[in-house]
Amino acid sequence: MNRKTLVLPALAGLLAPVLAACGSSDGADGSGDPIVVGVATQIEATKAAPAPFDPAQAYDVDAMNVLRGTLQTLMRLPRTGTAPVPEAAKTCGFRDTRNEQFRCTLRSDLKFSNGHALTARDVKFSIDRVQKINYANGPGTLVNDIDKVETPSDTEVVFHLKKPDATFPQKLTTPAAGIVDHQVYPKDHLYNGFDLVGSGPYTLKAEHSGERVTKIVFSRNPTYKGAVKPLNDKVAMRFFGSSSAMEKALRKGDIDLMNRGLSPNQVKGLKNSRDEHIALQEMPGQEIRYLAFNTKDPSVSDRAVRQAMAQLVNRSQMLRDVYSYAGDPLYSLVPTGLTGHINSFFTKYGNPSVPAARKILEQANIQTPVKLTLTYTENHYGASTAKEFAALQKQLNASKLFDIDVNGIKNWQQFRTDSSEGKYAVYGMGWFPDIPDADNYIAPFFGKGNFLNSPYHNAKIEQLIPATRQQTDRNAAGTGFKEVQNILADDVPILPLWQGKQYVAARDDITGVEWALNSSSALQIWELGRGVAD
Repeated sequence: MNRKTLVLPALAGLLAPVLAACGSSDGADGSGDPIVVGVATQIEATKAAPAPFDPAQAYDVDAMNVLRGTLQTLMRLPRTGTAPVPEAAKTCGFRDTRNEQFRCTLRSDLKFSNGHALTARDVKFSIDRVQKINYANGPGTLVNDIDKVETPSDTEVVFHLKKPDATFPQKLTTPAAGIVDHQVYPKDHLYNGFDLVGSGPYTLKAEHSGERVTKIVFSRNPTYKGAVKPLNDKVAMRFFGSSSAMEKALRKGDIDLMNRGLSPNQVKGLKNSRDEHIALQEMPGQEIRYLAFNTKDPSVSDRAVRQAMAQLVNRSQMLRDVYSYAGDPLYSLVPTGLTGHINSFFTKYGNPSVPAARKILEQANIQTPVKLTLTYTENHYGASTAKEFAALQKQLNASKLFDIDVNGIKNWQQFRTDSSEGKYAVYGMGWFPDIPDADNYIAPFFGKGNFLNSPYHNAKIEQLIPATRQQTDRNAAGTGFKEVQNILADDVPILPLWQGKQYVAARDDITGVEWALNSSSALQIWELGRGVAD
């Protein structure tokens, strides 16, 4: 997920109920006031991306969090852990030893919020539709390995996969596999606007100013039938232009919780806050940040240029100066805590070294200084992104081997469109996992149809990805993932920078904060309730 702007059982600091409010903890909200969640980002409709809440388009963390509360999927991730459990389905499972045929039986009497019955036909329609539309910056890679979907009856769905894929049950938990009404959604193009018809635990009403969403109200869906048990009747999501405005609203009591877009200074301030009505919870995270290269651009087409950058970047210094250690250096696309992680970039390049970088460039006959522009999105990943790129610019220019400019793009959708069309040589991206598996940090980035639209291809990687998916034992798949990471450290089509931590700040009458994020760090609004404040 490019967000996809993060927790495994071993990582789940979510398990200890640190922030449970005193008094009632049943989540009931006797006043009828919604629980208000603040988000420091923007969701908007553009000409290139007209349908932010269409599962065929949505592929950033905020839009997908909206869909998780409103669309049903056949399976879902549980409160904790990584093993999917049935949701719209009553039962699901592989029906062969090669992990190529997956069969689900639906719950009875499922309905969409408009009263239409939800049947196996809608499941097939939804998957076929995502594949047919195949939106350029969308989540199609999550379902494109499905060869065909059969519906033996109104309650039975059979998926035939092109290749074995042990991660397929997890992919069915993502909004890319969200079930939409075949009588409402067009089969071959996006559903424009901000409306949404689903069968999830909540219905949605979006308020917007022009093409930008300002507020979303989630109301408990009275016709919902599934495994989720909402602990509230209503949740509102408010969107802020800055994290400081969001924090101000939290301190005033205008919002009840925030977990996206906090700056390092805010994290420090909230940790040391004397406000007894607000608490900050830190959780291990699997968000990553990285530089992506357009390997066809003449300025970075020679891998020696990319290797030299990998040799120079000082991750620890950047995290100290920009993020106040609210993250950890990352030396691989697969973050720490996941099976298959190795520090492949550190093994190859070690500590930052100007002489070593100079040698790489000299051996490749690259004239210095190499002139490049690093492009980033100004608001999608938080206010500190500009400082991060200024720090990268300073590090690289200090070597005298590079002449770096930086370019900030205000509009996220424009940034995504331009980057996928190859208009940037080097650009910054973030990733939140769709599923808690190393596959999700490799497969979406490489090969045909990758979500970056990267021109980089490596035949060995494209062999290893399907090989790892044949491993039902994900520990056994680790060997293949490690080999991929070593290849990436050599070729540097992507340069991993850092791995983030997750923070949730909430007022003291909000319960369920310890369950607010699942093992993919997706927001679970149904876990939030209102108790009695101290």
